[in-house]
Amino acid sequence: MSGHIKTAVDAGILTIRMDRAEKKNALTGEMYQAMADALEAAEKNPEVRVIVIAGTGDSFCAGNDLQDFLKNPPDEKNSPVLNFLRALSESKLPVVAAVNGTAVGIGVTMLLHCDFVYIADNALLSLPFVDLGLVPEAGASLLLPKLAGHQKAAELLMLGEPFTAQEAKDMGLATAVIAPADLEKTVLKTAQKLAAKPRDALRHTKSLLRRDFESVADRIAAEAKIFKQCLASADAQEALTAFKEKRKPKFK
Repeated sequence: MSGHIKTAVDAGILTIRMDRAEKKNALTGEMYQAMADALEAAEKNPEVRVIVIAGTGDSFCAGNDLQDFLKNPPDEKNSPVLNFLRALSESKLPVVAAVNGTAVGIGVTMLLHCDFVYIADNALLSLPFVDLGLVPEAGASLLLPKLAGHQKAAELLMLGEPFTAQEAKDMGLATAVIAPADLEKTVLKTAQKLAAKPRDALRHTKSLLRRDFESVADRIAAEAKIFKQCLASADAQEALTAFKEKRKPKFK
């Protein structure tokens, strides 16, 4: 288990907390694998009835740690990030997210696989894949248009500009917008309500709601293949280098 991922089970609720506040909870391969392992273990643990995903400090998740990302680029078939996405998207247990502060890239796309998403009213979200010379992942190219409509999804994924918690709520990405001081209390209350319900009935209901998973799994795989190709491109290398050097990229 990664030292930057904290897990705890209490009263049927598994909390997975990204605990790397000094880096705004940017994710490394080790962190992805730790979350994947926790999600897979939860499926086999009859004591776990609900999963909560949260961040630490002033951020939910700032996306990938670019240093780690460049040293260990994801493989399209088997890598920690894909292990995490498979475990999250295939989870049969209800998943509740507590989103505070910054949410970037996969910090946003993972929310598409959560059943309840509570966002602090001061949160700012963005999907800057194109700006990095990359394409969306986590099935976002399929799920986001279904959720928000093609035009809104194009705006979010192609322009990559930040959007607010209220905008996320208006497009259906969030369950509710909450005052920061009340965020985790609200999430815990929902998790407790779910944990008190019949486990099998919850699992079957979620399964019925997610009957289109096969198409989602196929899209995640297709995105991963193109993502890998894009990562090797000159544009992506320039974008990632420019980000590291804190300058504007110069695309040819």
